Amino acid sequence: MQRWVSRGGSVCCVRTGRLSAVEPCGRALRVGSAMAAALGAGLGAAVSLPPDVGVPVAHGTAALSLLARARMVSGRVRLRLLLFASALAAGGFHHLFTRQLPPSPQQSAGVFQSVVQLLAVAGIAVCLGLSVVGLVVAAADSGTFLTSFRRVLDGWMITGSLLTLGWVLLLHRAGQGDDVSASLLGSARVVTDVCVLGLLVALRYGQKPAEREAVTLSAVALVILTLSDTLRILLPDPGTWYGIPLAAAGSMIGLFLVATTPWLPGGASVMRVDQRVMPVGGVVAAFVPVLVCALSLAAHTLAGGRIDVVMVVLAGSVLLGLGARQAVAHADHLRITRETAAREDLYRTMVDGSCDVITIAGPDSRVRYVSPAAYPMFGYRPEELVGARLPLYCHPEDLAPLMQAIEALLRDARSGTRGPVRSVSCRVRAADGRWRHVESTISRHTQGMIFSSRDVTERVRRQEQLEHLAFHDTLTGLPHRGLFADRVAHALRKRSAGTHPPAVLFVDLDGFKAVNDTLGHAAGDALLVQVARRLQASMRAGDTIARLGGDEFAALLEGEAGTRPPSAWEVAERILSALTKPYRIGGTDAVVSASIGVAVATPGITPEEILHHADQAMYEAKSAGKSRIHMHHSPTSDRTEPRSCTPL
Repeated sequence: MQRWVSRGGSVCCVRTGRLSAVEPCGRALRVGSAMAAALGAGLGAAVSLPPDVGVPVAHGTAALSLLARARMVSGRVRLRLLLFASALAAGGFHHLFTRQLPPSPQQSAGVFQSVVQLLAVAGIAVCLGLSVVGLVVAAADSGTFLTSFRRVLDGWMITGSLLTLGWVLLLHRAGQGDDVSASLLGSARVVTDVCVLGLLVALRYGQKPAEREAVTLSAVALVILTLSDTLRILLPDPGTWYGIPLAAAGSMIGLFLVATTPWLPGGASVMRVDQRVMPVGGVVAAFVPVLVCALSLAAHTLAGGRIDVVMVVLAGSVLLGLGARQAVAHADHLRITRETAAREDLYRTMVDGSCDVITIAGPDSRVRYVSPAAYPMFGYRPEELVGARLPLYCHPEDLAPLMQAIEALLRDARSGTRGPVRSVSCRVRAADGRWRHVESTISRHTQGMIFSSRDVTERVRRQEQLEHLAFHDTLTGLPHRGLFADRVAHALRKRSAGTHPPAVLFVDLDGFKAVNDTLGHAAGDALLVQVARRLQASMRAGDTIARLGGDEFAALLEGEAGTRPPSAWEVAERILSALTKPYRIGGTDAVVSASIGVAVATPGITPEEILHHADQAMYEAKSAGKSRIHMHHSPTSDRTEPRSCTPL
């Protein structure tokens, strides 16, 4: 992105914008190429063309370049380019008419000379006016009115101080007997240069430090043009260097540089400046013009000179500009303060009203701020947590991932890199002693780290319920067939030589259909629930009870190393004894019994095989007369005859 600024008969492009990591090298290459091209073109034109022709040609070239670039853009950018192109054309006409004037005022006579002199004055006046207007339009491209007005005031203060210094030097030359009137018209060009240069320097302080390289380049071009115009005034015959007229060469170099800059990347973009940040250097620099005026007037007085009206007007305008600038800066500061306070109130309202707990911790992991949501969520008042060190009331099992995320964030902060936002789930002990499931996102903050935490305990509980319902029977709460088969497979896989082999018991109720038919399905469901509880009471805590469907249940007995669990037959007898006791249902006693099939795992048996063996043994027990236990026989197991138990 670039800005356009103009001087008496010249325009300079100021480039700003966001830069990538490799942009500084590319910018330096483009600027160097433009400087080399302008230097070569200016020196070549100075050698091949007379100064009376070369300088107006350079003006025309720069004006045509700006007009061609203006055709490709629209809006305020196009207006700015057209203003600068018109200023360049007016400056070119000024140079043409100035060359037609006689070298001495005594030789100027006749109507023609008067008209030429009038046109020369009009050309430089139009050039000055359009240049300043174009630069003011550029300054107003972005920012508020106060910001733009402050930049204009800064520009005038710099301009006024330089004009005061120039007027003092001009008076000093007059005191030495030189002809001042002969230099007034030439001084007008320097005035144009100084005015635009002052505004350009003022704009420089409205940019970020990384965006000032092109502004500095434009200022250098204006300085070259100003020196070339000043050289014509101080030395009527500035001389040559290896046959090159220095004043004309300087003007043409600056003008050809102006012709090149519109075609650089961003050469016709809307100006963007930092509206918020005013560097300390920019604040201090506002007093430099006043100091320049004071030193100029003091030196003039000490040299025996008198303070005239021009000095008073120029120095007074600089002082008035400083006062107005300070007032504008104060008003802008109040506006920014009010906007900042309003934003802070808005953000605080959002944070305080959020259901999430916002916690800010410093690099030392000490808590600096906790939002009010901490009290309804955890029962802790924010002032009780401020000053404490992280982690706060975290479950020991969740401590490691939380600290890893914090250390990674602090490591990114120390290295200057901005890593990704990290998410952590942990349990936090509330003030009532219960554990709350919390999800937190951790990101960098200007003061350290910021945590945004929300309570997901209810969500975790519902998720656990869904997972439980997916693998458990809704009536009895026991595992269903799929989960039971999975646990049987797991028990067979982890079996070792030092443990007793796992065993599977299949249980089918005898007489359950009669209870359903006589007492109803509700009574049947109540009976199944009581059966499930009696089965759980008859088993060890590490064993598994499952409902396979209807009135069929199953049990998995697992052996543990170093223990001698009861045999599968003993457990089956205990189950049969518990299930044959009467069931109290709605004031009525219901009696059922059970047929139990037992299968003990043998080496190499698969889960499907042992389940099938237990199921087959249960059907054999039922076919043998019900209310019995039947052990499946395998070639490697001890043969035990089926036994029957009489219900108690």
